[in-house]
Amino acid sequence: MSSQYDMFEIVHRPAPTRKRSGPRWPLGLSEHDMAHYLQATGRYRILSKLVPRRIATDFDAAFPLRGIVLDTETTGLNARKDEIIEIGLVAFGFNEAGEVGEVHAVYGGLQEPSGPIPAEITKLTGITDADVAGQMIDMAQVRKLVGPADLIIAHNAGFDRPFCEAFSPIFADKAWACSVSEVNWASRGFEGTKLGYLIGQAGYFHEGHRAVDDCHALLEVLDQTVEGSSGTPFSELYLASQKSRVRIYAENSPFDLKEHLKARGYRWSDGSEGRPKSWWIEVDEHLADDELAWLQTDIYRYDANPPMQSLSAFDRFKA
Repeated sequence: MSSQYDMFEIVHRPAPTRKRSGPRWPLGLSEHDMAHYLQATGRYRILSKLVPRRIATDFDAAFPLRGIVLDTETTGLNARKDEIIEIGLVAFGFNEAGEVGEVHAVYGGLQEPSGPIPAEITKLTGITDADVAGQMIDMAQVRKLVGPADLIIAHNAGFDRPFCEAFSPIFADKAWACSVSEVNWASRGFEGTKLGYLIGQAGYFHEGHRAVDDCHALLEVLDQTVEGSSGTPFSELYLASQKSRVRIYAENSPFDLKEHLKARGYRWSDGSEGRPKSWWIEVDEHLADDELAWLQTDIYRYDANPPMQSLSAFDRFKA
């Protein structure tokens, strides 16, 4: 009996090809032109690898002030018991207009802590016990950079400053600025304040969570001008650092109004470091009277006189 397949002719057809959507690649494009071409289609967003700025050999008289971008990696969150395991410093010049000049020096160093690095810290930073074994931060280099600094910038100075002051007194009498709280990133079109978000939205990517790399990344973002914004984030940060602020302690405020205070931006102090045990807030000096009036009307409901503390950049962000 003949097979039923003999009744049909078997035709071999080539597999269908999928049509390529969008325009074809022009030939001979350079890397730069290729990135520009992709971005111009509106379907791609290109991130460039951040390249650290070169280190200048001479100081430019047009930028006479000295700034330090600082970052630390630590064994935990508590500056009273945890320790610095890495520090990064990028020194640069700037002027009174808040214009950034050239980078003058860079230092990064590891420090062996008194105990093992917690696993979650290694996972976050990539720093292992083997990396820090026998390592010690070169304090001569730190003093050389920090000593002449007019301003130290950290991305969350409220975290870094207490650790640095516990580590060395060289940091204690310096003016500090916080690039998280003293720049209005939202008004500049940024979504969030984490450094990874900022650097990505600025058009770059970098190796994050190592101290010197994060310093280079922060300086680059601070010195970018966004269309529609007046000045750079650094100029805004420097101006904010020059203003006095007032810390108001809502001492003896009613417990049942704590959510009301939190919603307005108050934070809790547990009474350590000599501070009152109470909710507190920091406001610009010219807003202090309005804040007192709000407390008297909405919280105390009588003519209260809560403790207040005047702060400059030399006092802010301390433990």
